[in-house]
Amino acid sequence: MAGSQGLLYVGFNQDHGCFACGTDSGFRIYNCDPFKQTFRRDFLNGGIGIVEMLFRCNILALVGGGSNPRYPPNKVMIWDDHQNRCIGELSFRSEVKAVKLRRDRVVVVLEYKVYVYNFADLRLMHHFETISNPKGLCALSPSSNTCVLACPGLQKGHLRVELFDIRRPTLISAHESTLSCLALNLDGTKLATASERGTLIRVWDSHSGQALHELRRGAEQADIQSIAFNFDSSWLAVSSDHGTVHVFSLAAGGGNSNGSGPGTAQMVGDEVEVEGAAENTKSSWSFLSSVLPQSLTPKYITSRWSVAQFHTPGHPTVPNATRTICAFGSERNTLIVISNDGLFFKCSFDPAKGGECRRESFARFLQVDDEDYRAPD
Repeated sequence: MAGSQGLLYVGFNQDHGCFACGTDSGFRIYNCDPFKQTFRRDFLNGGIGIVEMLFRCNILALVGGGSNPRYPPNKVMIWDDHQNRCIGELSFRSEVKAVKLRRDRVVVVLEYKVYVYNFADLRLMHHFETISNPKGLCALSPSSNTCVLACPGLQKGHLRVELFDIRRPTLISAHESTLSCLALNLDGTKLATASERGTLIRVWDSHSGQALHELRRGAEQADIQSIAFNFDSSWLAVSSDHGTVHVFSLAAGGGNSNGSGPGTAQMVGDEVEVEGAAENTKSSWSFLSSVLPQSLTPKYITSRWSVAQFHTPGHPTVPNATRTICAFGSERNTLIVISNDGLFFKCSFDPAKGGECRRESFARFLQVDDEDYRAPD
């Protein structure tokens, strides 16, 4: 997520407790709650285009970026910040689009391939071909109990979900148009996806490929920029280029099934209500679903809308001018929103009443300059 003021990359760590920034002169690490810059390293000779953290430890994956990259954009450098040096590297024939880490895996995403390495010795374990993936879409479950990877398949709108623990893939026909964003929950049991249309977000059972929820962001096309589950997968947050973060309840709806072979599924039907759970807003025309046959009922009517929303202050009217990523905070019913123009927001939402989120704190993180956390090259 490149931005202004020399910012080349912004991304959360695996538990969303921290976020990292790559700049045209190094990288910075921030704590989310309370907000604080915890570390900064400046290089004398180049920018960092990708900074992938491994929880809160001293190991990071770095990829060069910007007009004067510190490292070639086709290399992944495994950086040990305690030793202040690279302890490993992976080289490729094309530009690295994304890197994902967990304690036992390194995943590198190119435009047409995904490579999976053993973390301890950087030994290649798996590789998969994908359709053109210029955004580097890929999700990796961080839980040590399961190992699940999701990436685009070989056809437009299709997903490949690798269940490494049982050595079985799940194939999902998720959308008719090109995928735009995807995210796994903590243990890799649920997968959320959006297409380039950006009107619907769909949630899937990653093992069976069964559709669990269909959530409507809006009626107009939008670029979905990030999707995040909360810790127990009861809420989902979605940010877009319209400057709004939508919060959906996942307590209503669902259904689980576990097949024994590779799953293949398409989005069908609606959710099943769970008594007492928070509900997403419905269309004012939703009553027609009880009158019209299902085959004649537009999906716009039956879709579930967000419970709460956060509007980024002063968001420009030009699409894609500002990009945002979002995640749930460590405190209950809170959100962390970060934009590529250097703004940090913490906000809270009322799970019962919904509506507009309340802004709790705000910072311009690129202007934080604490010498105690600066480590020059």
